[in-house]
Amino acid sequence: MIAYPFIFLGLIFIFFGTLGIVRFPDIYTRLQTSSKCDTAGAVALLVGLILKEGFDSFSLRILIILVFLLFTNPVASHAIARSAAIRGTKPWRKKKKC
Repeated sequence: MIAYPFIFLGLIFIFFGTLGIVRFPDIYTRLQTSSKCDTAGAVALLVGLILKEGFDSFSLRILIILVFLLFTNPVASHAIARSAAIRGTKPWRKKKKC
């Protein structure tokens, strides 16, 4: 029963991450919301699955995936942001109305 709040929290994080990708104006803000929310959502979902299934060999596999995700997602987000900066993509600025 304790697994379901973790799974629900993970779905909420992933929903708001997806909403941020659609809503935000440039690559840098979209990348920030997607990396933070999707990492938190995936961690919550995987912890919920570990709690639901119990501690066995399947949970060990999920834990390995969780550790891999925690290491690779920040590196991938940084690489994408760096390549956008090298390419010359400017951050979005709000235009002033005269």
